[in-house]
Amino acid sequence: MYTKKIYFAGGSFYELQEVFSRIPGVVDTRTGYINALTPQPTHEAVLAGVTGAAMGVEVAFNPKKIDLSSLMDILFAVINPYVKDKQGPCEGPMYRSGVYYVSAEDEPIVAYHMNFIQNRKKAPAATEAALTVNDTTRDPVGARRCYAEYMRLQNFHPADEEHQHYLRAHPDTKTHIDFARLLELRIIQ
Repeated sequence: MYTKKIYFAGGSFYELQEVFSRIPGVVDTRTGYINALTPQPTHEAVLAGVTGAAMGVEVAFNPKKIDLSSLMDILFAVINPYVKDKQGPCEGPMYRSGVYYVSAEDEPIVAYHMNFIQNRKKAPAATEAALTVNDTTRDPVGARRCYAEYMRLQNFHPADEEHQHYLRAHPDTKTHIDFARLLELRIIQ
């Protein structure tokens, strides 16, 4: 079977792995460290912020069953690209959001999708009241500032086995992502 790979970051890599491992058409996922500036980064070094790596997930998928654009739609449904280095309780540069591609043929798809995300306008006036007064992710002309990065993957270092499929081994772990809602919407199985 022909598969492709894409790498996503944004908050807890445990949660991202659980989401993407339950999507029809995804054949494998691994948590790890994306674009580290140091060789063989450890979990502790990444958390300490000394590696420059993003904590993320490698997603191997069958492009005949799910396409890259659909995977990116799911990513941006579960993370907020308009918040810098933070998703839920996870905060710091290692939790930044991003899309990292390996195939040159995927670059235009990723760029097109990211252009859409970067140029979304702010919420309509009806929902504006729900936004905080000090929302610094918006600029004066109405577009929100997107902090999600996208680039070619430089390197990926799989996390240790104890960090693979963590939420399956620890089902009582509190999560920021609403898995029940994703199941209800039939996004995941």
